[in-house]
Amino acid sequence: MSEHVRVLAAGDHFILPSLIRRAIGDELPCEVAELTLGWPLEPFGPVAEVTEASDAEDELIEALAGTQVLVTQMGPVTERVLDACPGLRLVVVCRGGPVNVNLDAAKRHDVRVCFSPGRNAAATAEFTVGVLLSTLRRIPQAHNLLAGQGSWQGATYYTYEHSGLELEDLPVGLVGYGAVGSRVARALCAFGAQVMVHDPYVRGEIHGLRVHSLDELLRRSRVITLHARLTPETRGLIGARELALLPEGAVVVNVARGPLLDEDALCDALESGRLSAAALDTYATEPLPADSRLHALAERLVLTPHLGGASRAVAEKAARIAADEVARWVRGEPLAHCLT
Repeated sequence: MSEHVRVLAAGDHFILPSLIRRAIGDELPCEVAELTLGWPLEPFGPVAEVTEASDAEDELIEALAGTQVLVTQMGPVTERVLDACPGLRLVVVCRGGPVNVNLDAAKRHDVRVCFSPGRNAAATAEFTVGVLLSTLRRIPQAHNLLAGQGSWQGATYYTYEHSGLELEDLPVGLVGYGAVGSRVARALCAFGAQVMVHDPYVRGEIHGLRVHSLDELLRRSRVITLHARLTPETRGLIGARELALLPEGAVVVNVARGPLLDEDALCDALESGRLSAAALDTYATEPLPADSRLHALAERLVLTPHLGGASRAVAEKAARIAADEVARWVRGEPLAHCLT
C-alpha cells in the first residue's frame, strides 16, 4: 500500500516540510511532496471556519491534487479544501489540537484527522520556569538598562527594597497539572519552592501539596502560574476577584492561554501595586495590540510573543509523532491520536 500513497508535507517556517519528509521517510517508503505555508496575515486569527491557520486555501488545494495524506501545522483544512480534494483520506496536524481543521466537514468527507499531543510540554514548562525566574529577579529590566542604555542603574536591584524573590521556600501555586503543569511542579520542587497545585480533574500522586479550592490556593501563593486548558469553564478564570485574593506583592505567570486571565484586571492590580509583577507569553488578542495597557507597565512585566512552545526539539517531536501516525494508517493499524 505504501508504494501508492502520496503525502503532502505542508509545513511552515517552524515545522519545516523537510523535517516532516525525513521523519516519514524513516518510517516507510512513499512519495512525499513539500509545501511551505506562510503564517496568517493576522497571526493565529480565523481563516474561513477554522482558527489559527494559514490563509493559503488555494495553494493547499493545488498542492493536494492526487494526495491521500496531509501532514501540516497551519494548513487550513476547511470545507472548501475538503470538497476540492476528494482523494484526501488522512490529515495529521503537528500540534496539540486540530484547530485548523473543520472536524465536522472532515467526518462528512470520511477523512481521518489526527493531532500531536505532548510535543511542546517540555519546552513550555522550561519556558515557564525561565520567565518566572526572569520576573522574580528582574533580569530583562537589568539587561535592558545595561546592554540597551549603557546604564548601571540596574544595580539598584541590589538593595533590600528593590531586590527580587528567590524560589527556595517560596509558596508557588499552579493552576492546572497537566503535561506542562506537572513538569513545572517537578522543576520548582527541585528549586525548593513550596509547590501547591489546584486541578479538580487530576487524581493520584502529584509533586507538591494538593489544594482543592482555587480561592485557597490564591490566598496562600506568592506566585501563581497558569496551566489550565482554555475551555468555556476556564475562560476568564483569573479575574479581579481572584487577583484580589493573592497576597500583596504577588506575581502572576501565564504561558498557557491568554483568555484564562483578565488582562484589564491584571493591569489594575499592577497599577495599584496589589501585584508586584507578571510574566505573560500569551494574550487575549494576538499580536498584542499597540494600545494595550500592558505596554505602559513594562517595568513590572516580562512580555514575550507566544514563544513558550517554540524549540527545535518541539518541531522535531511533532514531525516524528505525525510520521508515526501516517505509518500506522498506511499499515492499517489503529491510529493513536485520532478525532474522526
